[in-house]
Amino acid sequence: MTKPPLTLYLAAPRGFCAGVDRAIKIVEMALDKWGPPVFVRHEIVHNKFVVDGLRDKGAVFVETLDDCPDDRPVIFSAHGVPKAVPAAAARREMIFVDATCPLVSKVHIEAQRHADNGLQMVMIGHAGHPETIGTMGQLPEGEVLLVETVADVAQVAPRDPERLAFVTQTTLSVDDTIDIVAALKTRFPAIIGPHKEDICYATTNRQEAVKVMAPKCDAMLVVGAPNSSNSRRLVEVGAKAGCAYSQLVQRAGDIDWRALDGIGSIGITAGASAPEVLINEVIDAFRVRYAVTVELVETAVENVEFKVPRVLREPA
Repeated sequence: MTKPPLTLYLAAPRGFCAGVDRAIKIVEMALDKWGPPVFVRHEIVHNKFVVDGLRDKGAVFVETLDDCPDDRPVIFSAHGVPKAVPAAAARREMIFVDATCPLVSKVHIEAQRHADNGLQMVMIGHAGHPETIGTMGQLPEGEVLLVETVADVAQVAPRDPERLAFVTQTTLSVDDTIDIVAALKTRFPAIIGPHKEDICYATTNRQEAVKVMAPKCDAMLVVGAPNSSNSRRLVEVGAKAGCAYSQLVQRAGDIDWRALDGIGSIGITAGASAPEVLINEVIDAFRVRYAVTVELVETAVENVEFKVPRVLREPA
């Protein structure tokens, strides 16, 4: 039986970013250095396949420091943690390694600097997301006001409208954030923004590739986890950029083939915490059903690399 033809547009960049790569490496190096078990506070990155693979090697994933024994190393996830967490680990004399993405750490430093200058912070982010919790937890309660939408800006009640600064979660939609920033600047003309965009290079690059790819596609799949903010934003960006069927899948087994019946082209990308092996699994699933022609949609080349903490580069 002849397979129907399908043009598969493959976004580049896609998948792992430097911060995710570094975080996974930190867990693997900690296991090599100290042996299992090594405890990890929260999922190291938002991807079940990655987390399960590290669990198989001896990583134990917990939600709070209270779930960790004093005598085993603990790693803080790539999303960052409130200041109280490393302080508590230090009091307990634990070995701890911070796998916070350096681009998230930059936002933490920025928030602290503004606070030291007497400014109250506004954070553009998603309530309950670990990165938002970590960033807001850099300062005392009440010092960071959270906004999620343009509508939220009207409800912000600062101490002093003339003494404000803002930061953003690193994994937001670039376009949505522009609108929220514009609303903040309209309402609070004196508000101070970051020197450089807080949304990270990887988020921006992946969204840009989707914007170029989406109008060419009958459908688009984003390989990523449901709790991955940057993956969910890619789905939204794809839909806004003209691809009516834009869906998130964790693995090839999640593809809804009936919904894709009759398509002539598909776009494939992946969130920053999705490994290439899962992207290839999805592509292979299409090859089984279609005569696939792959076209690369490349909008940027990434060569960023972050060093792992010194404690892991030193002998045990």
